[in-house]
Amino acid sequence: MICVTLHKGTLEEIYGILQDPYVEMAEVRLDLCTLSDDEYRELFETCDKALIATWRGENWARGTELLRLAIEAGVRYIDLDVAAPAPVSKEFQKLCRHSGTQLIRSWHDFERTPDKDFLDQVVGRCLRYGADIVKVVTTAQSAEDAARVLSLYTQQPEFFKLEPSRLVAFAMGAQGQDSRIECLALGAPFSYACLEEAEAIAPGQMSAEQMHRRIYGEHYGFYRDSLEVPASKSFAQRAILCAALAEGTSHLRGYTVCTDNEAAVKLARQMGAKVTRRGDVLTITGIGPVTEPLSLEKIHTGESGLLTRLAIPLLSHLNGRTFEIEGCGTLPGRPLTGASDIMAAFGVMLSSRDGRDREIAVPLRVRGSLVPGTADIPGGGGSQLISGLLMTLPLCKKPSQLFVSEPKSIPYMFITLDVMHQFGVNVQAELEGDAEMLAQQDWSYCTGINFTTKGNSRYKAADFDLEGDWSSAADWLVAGAVFGAAEVIGVDHSSIQADISILDVLVEAGACVGFEEDEPVASVRKAPLEAFSVDLNNAPDLFPAVSVLAAFCPGVSDIKGVGRLKRKESDRGRAILEMLSAFGVRAQICGDSLQIEGESYASRLLGGRLLHAGKFSSFHDHRMAMALAIASIGADGPVEIDDKACVAKSFPEFFEIFR
Repeated sequence: MICVTLHKGTLEEIYGILQDPYVEMAEVRLDLCTLSDDEYRELFETCDKALIATWRGENWARGTELLRLAIEAGVRYIDLDVAAPAPVSKEFQKLCRHSGTQLIRSWHDFERTPDKDFLDQVVGRCLRYGADIVKVVTTAQSAEDAARVLSLYTQQPEFFKLEPSRLVAFAMGAQGQDSRIECLALGAPFSYACLEEAEAIAPGQMSAEQMHRRIYGEHYGFYRDSLEVPASKSFAQRAILCAALAEGTSHLRGYTVCTDNEAAVKLARQMGAKVTRRGDVLTITGIGPVTEPLSLEKIHTGESGLLTRLAIPLLSHLNGRTFEIEGCGTLPGRPLTGASDIMAAFGVMLSSRDGRDREIAVPLRVRGSLVPGTADIPGGGGSQLISGLLMTLPLCKKPSQLFVSEPKSIPYMFITLDVMHQFGVNVQAELEGDAEMLAQQDWSYCTGINFTTKGNSRYKAADFDLEGDWSSAADWLVAGAVFGAAEVIGVDHSSIQADISILDVLVEAGACVGFEEDEPVASVRKAPLEAFSVDLNNAPDLFPAVSVLAAFCPGVSDIKGVGRLKRKESDRGRAILEMLSAFGVRAQICGDSLQIEGESYASRLLGGRLLHAGKFSSFHDHRMAMALAIASIGADGPVEIDDKACVAKSFPEFFEIFR
């Protein structure tokens, strides 16, 4: 990352500088700039790039005022000289711990470069005084001086072990100029430049444009705005079925074509609904209350695991006979784990059509009518079949109670309830677990859910706006966080989609994430990234994109929820490991966690450690194909993907937009 020092100008002029594409982040010299307090506050609150607030003046009373203001306004870093007065040092160590602002403790020598032992003592002192990042800058009179400063990255004494991503060490002066670049190759999170060489405030400072050319060369990154995403399949397929069951005519606005959605449309027509499409509006005249059972012998759910699991309970109630479910692509052979036992609790028998004694999978036979009642079922197999039951049980003549223990993919269950509510059917849900954490939507603290459904409910026609898909947005946002900047439009900031948690992951990794107030827009801009630890048990579709993110985050990232990946369009845990290995990224699965050893994009570029080019398999998995495309931006040559067409399952236009 290139950090440009700002030391003069009006607020308008500073905003103009921050728009320069060569300015990736900026240091605001509070002791040199002459903005008012309100202008500083506005700058730190609204800037979409990572900022460092720095005070180098002698008036510490004024310095502490401005540094406090910067922290309150949400600045990413403050830079405090290690020689700051002890009361000031203690105050800002405490403030930074409580606010989340990262504390840089810095030390400068404007005349020479001390010996290595002295430099080691400086680093140790910075760490003792609360440094999240240590900054050591000397003046080089020779190439040996510069090399001695850089040796802080590779030759560390026993009394401290500091990750390179927590150290900014280089030398000033003509002899130290190259060290401003070399520190990035060794893992420094950022290095300093000026906007124009004529405005350098330290000897040896390069312009941002010059530094950009030396770091990135012909690698131009990823800078895109107004990126559109398709409608959420999770909402669309549920809404299509609810509209098909409803009395009257519904309009689903924002509909986008993909193979999974079209499979749901085909099923709705088989059930007897009338479906037409004009532009992005799907018009569905539903079948209303079913007085005579349907008589379907066979349905086809395409490649959609969700549609298959929704259809099993729904048609076992509506249909008057045994029927078969067929599929295509990767769906046949993907086990429907736990489905037989769950449906047996409601009087429905599932069997493989070929009669073989194996775990149930498509093609399969469904026999028996859904019997309402009370059942306890495990939630470890995911939310989809449970969602099918929730949509169907209210149609039965009697009420039902469903207790789901240790539930996974909880947000998807609430998507089901939300869509049903829009079509006039309500289900009561009571969560068990840590109430305080559940109120913050931390689903990892949920130990069970009690669902209560009334009988004799009827779906009613509705006009429904389909949300943009956060799963598809995740790939664009990861590309922006690692390689430049991205803006995605058509996404709901208050969505209950599980994959909106990509925003939390990006924040945890250090990217700059932003929203436009009252607009369906999310943006991300690269900033110094760092290893992260997240739990994706409730958002397993994020794994491929988040794995690519982790490959460019210095350190070892830990991603929990691998057990949810076995039965996706591919065995995604294995597929991701094979992808990362082929790219040259170290990764392993330990229990339920995927651990990935990452390195910053700049470090990979300068150290000749970009991702390896070559031929890759998508494993016919749409999420893997999209992740491979995003990773290819950081590769040292072409990345050939064997099956790109598989993205038609969710995002047919992905590669056209990507190009």
